Amino acid sequence: MSEMEDSWSCVCIDVEIKKCLRNSGETIGEKQNKQLGLGAKTNAVFSLHGPVSSQKMKTTAGALPVDHFSESSSESEDEEEQAERHPESSTDLPAEYWQIQKLVKYLKGGDQTATVLTLCAMMDFNLMQETCQLAIRDLGGLEVLINLLNTDEVKCKIGSLKILRKISHNVQIRRTIVDMGGLQSIIKILDSPVMDLKALAAETIANVARFHRGRRTVRQYAGIKKLVKLLDCVPNFANLNTNEEKDVDVARCGALALWSCSKSIKNKEAIRNAGAIPLLGHLLKSPHENMLIPVVGTLQECASEESYRIAIQKEGMIKDLVKNLTSNNDELQMHCASAIFKCAEDKQTRDLVRKYKGLQSLVLLLGKAENKQLLAAATGAIWKCSISKENVAKFQEYKALETLIGLLTDQPEDVLVNVVGALGEFAQIPANKTTVRKCGGIKPLVHLLTRTNQALLVNVTKAVGACATDKDNMVIIDQLDGVRLLWSLLKNPSADVQSSAAWALCPCIENAKDAGEMVRSLVGGLELIVNLLKSTNNEVLASICAAIAKIAKDKENLAVLTDHGVVPLLSKLTNTRDVKLRHHLADAIGHCCMWGSNRVSFGVAGAVAPLVCYLKSQDSAVHQSTAMALYQLSKDPNNCITMHEKRVVKPLIHIMGSNEETIQEAAAACVRNIRLLSLANRKAQLFQ
Repeated sequence: MSEMEDSWSCVCIDVEIKKCLRNSGETIGEKQNKQLGLGAKTNAVFSLHGPVSSQKMKTTAGALPVDHFSESSSESEDEEEQAERHPESSTDLPAEYWQIQKLVKYLKGGDQTATVLTLCAMMDFNLMQETCQLAIRDLGGLEVLINLLNTDEVKCKIGSLKILRKISHNVQIRRTIVDMGGLQSIIKILDSPVMDLKALAAETIANVARFHRGRRTVRQYAGIKKLVKLLDCVPNFANLNTNEEKDVDVARCGALALWSCSKSIKNKEAIRNAGAIPLLGHLLKSPHENMLIPVVGTLQECASEESYRIAIQKEGMIKDLVKNLTSNNDELQMHCASAIFKCAEDKQTRDLVRKYKGLQSLVLLLGKAENKQLLAAATGAIWKCSISKENVAKFQEYKALETLIGLLTDQPEDVLVNVVGALGEFAQIPANKTTVRKCGGIKPLVHLLTRTNQALLVNVTKAVGACATDKDNMVIIDQLDGVRLLWSLLKNPSADVQSSAAWALCPCIENAKDAGEMVRSLVGGLELIVNLLKSTNNEVLASICAAIAKIAKDKENLAVLTDHGVVPLLSKLTNTRDVKLRHHLADAIGHCCMWGSNRVSFGVAGAVAPLVCYLKSQDSAVHQSTAMALYQLSKDPNNCITMHEKRVVKPLIHIMGSNEETIQEAAAACVRNIRLLSLANRKAQLFQ
């Protein structure tokens, strides 16, 4: 529209409103009713005596109820942190700005008829345009629109909500609505018997609740319960009459609002407590995409909580989520895949996805690589589903591994995290390690070790470590300097990265052609390993102990470890109750006994007595490593005395009945050493 046409339109509106001001008894007509979403039979008779005063509007906001609000730590506050818009100079303002200024003036000062006509005229503007949105706010129109929500007139409320619904897409507008207390008024409208009002109110809440204060306010003023109540619509979706169609649309709007609200941990809990899960499960059977998207969006948002994941599985929703993976709508597919991604932490869910033939659908989604959000969701679902080996076997039938390897380059980090996570699970099967190598996957995996994303590093170290158990793969990893890159990750500030890097180093050291020389070539590497024994994280300690056990097989490296004080540091850890740490700690102690006087040093440091207690564990891996360590320590007479005092013989005799030959031999040899010392003492006493 040209500037001249804009001006003429404004003049026409001006004339029409002035005409109504002169003749306040004149009806608005069918056009205005249609704009407000009302039938032609609705009359334009109002009892609104001018707009509500600003003083009244301020009291509407009121004081917030006392509540401690801790929103989800994963929530993004981008919207709230956006910089305020600086007003443009009057010379830069478009014609719409001045036209809206005139309409806001009529909105403030007109009678009931002029007010409704003004609302209709305002809706003729492009309210999705930021200039129009901020003009309404800057000129005081937002205040009046909020006040109109507190009247008894349906037309006024509908007109106001239709405008608020659109302009609340603006970040600054929704913040202002909350600041003015407008959200409370919108929440009250959810109790209205008028279906159009409830739908508009819910849609507006969906926009306003996109930032954390908005979500918090909805919960405070019982908005969650009211929105959940909107979900309770018709028993089935076939052959709907007009009224039922309105019910379904209200439910859709309610789901949209709950989707926005569900980005808060406390709101997720409130949604569940309000009984939303079975209602969402019913709506999930809808054949309409515009209903399914907000429903699945809410479910996938809430599925980050274990209670929701369990409920989604028990309510039979996995079948519907899998079914909608084959939809023609990319957004719906994305949300379904994301929900499966989160729910597939549970084995039963992974089995259900396979049962309902969802694995092939997920692989097919990898073909939509241009849609990065969909790709991230699909690769995430594949990653979690591949935790079950039965699913990996199915994925192999669909050539998923080859496709995933092709996604190791030129992808966003959220996609890479999932792809590498899936490869780490696939590589647990020996045949797949070869496939990764033959498809050229080792090189891009090693290159990803230079990234800084911690989640990516955790997954890529696991994948590299899994591949390194194959000696042919290990040759390539070593040639690409992968071991040095893994070792450097031990300096990463994240405990998760440190531990995953240390676990990956274990197969690298074990399968390297000359492991001793490889480790010695890493300047400062052994000192770094020993210093990590001072960590307070049990997973880090367990992984470092496992790495030390591998390193200590080389005598020269064991000597260096000893010089760096590995014995006293390992001894300090022996009082741990962590089963995994006990297993690898005992293994490390057993291997470190092989150098010099380390056996004696462990005894002096008090490591022997706690190790005897490890034999009470129910874990066979702990029994094995502990029996081996005690055998090595029993080669020192003083350690044998300590073991005998701690009554080690009886549990060792019990362990000698194990099915594992190595455990039998170690336990028997330890008992033999204790027995030989005892006999030697008796002989000495006889000759005295």
